[in-house]
Amino acid sequence: NQANVILRERIYNLNSIISLIEFDDLEEFVLQPAPQGTTIKCKVTRDKRGMDRGFYPTYYLHLDNDKKVFLLAGRKRKKSATSNYLISIDATDLSRGGENFIGKLRSNLMGTKFTVFDNGLNPDRALRDMSNARQELAAIIYETNVLGFKGPRKMTVIIPGMDDDNERVPIRPRTDNDSILMRYQNRQMDNLIELHNKTPVWNDDTASYVLNFSGRVTQASVKNFQIVHSKDNSYIVMQFGRVADDMFTLDYNYPMCAVQAFAIALSSFDGKLACE
Repeated sequence: NQANVILRERIYNLNSIISLIEFDDLEEFVLQPAPQGTTIKCKVTRDKRGMDRGFYPTYYLHLDNDKKVFLLAGRKRKKSATSNYLISIDATDLSRGGENFIGKLRSNLMGTKFTVFDNGLNPDRALRDMSNARQELAAIIYETNVLGFKGPRKMTVIIPGMDDDNERVPIRPRTDNDSILMRYQNRQMDNLIELHNKTPVWNDDTASYVLNFSGRVTQASVKNFQIVHSKDNSYIVMQFGRVADDMFTLDYNYPMCAVQAFAIALSSFDGKLACE
């Protein structure tokens, strides 16, 4: 009867949320949006060991389950005019030319705006039909705190929209004028989704700004954030927060994928003097 069907559906939905995420193809998984109704729970660790790791730590993303499956690694490139992070599906290979290179995060000169790319080619070197040109997967904008106010930072995240088959709409700009950042600036929001960080609430007891992370975050930090859509503040598309000195939880939901979420987290580590 109908009640049994509803109960079975609820049990199925619950299982889909707590089941072990399993996949055969790592590259495919990290670029695929989270399945609807499933929160992908991850851990980010920061490794500062080694001679220059203090300045250029390596960041690792693992599934936060019993198996602690490795997903992604990221590291800032050294000789780069702007902040530039390489993202790889191999924890030991963080080179631009390596076959495990899966994406990158690039900032503007001020360190306030970031773009996330996949591993496609620069449009100048791509085929004429742009089929192998790189896609932009996200843009992140930090609002500057002009008065040096130490409160929570305001973030805007723009990601490509989804089509009728729940696939990400490919955005392959030929020039910077067609980038996600420029489209957002010109309010040309076709096939784009605009997200923001949820405004934390001041808590007198802890004398800090707080968000409800449902037990997933245990340490106060200005870097803790939740990303939501203005139409539904209760649906957390992504959340990120500190649990130990060099350990953070990162959870993401549909329509975000692991590369987008990890790159957004990396942008929050970057030393943005203009935003602090």
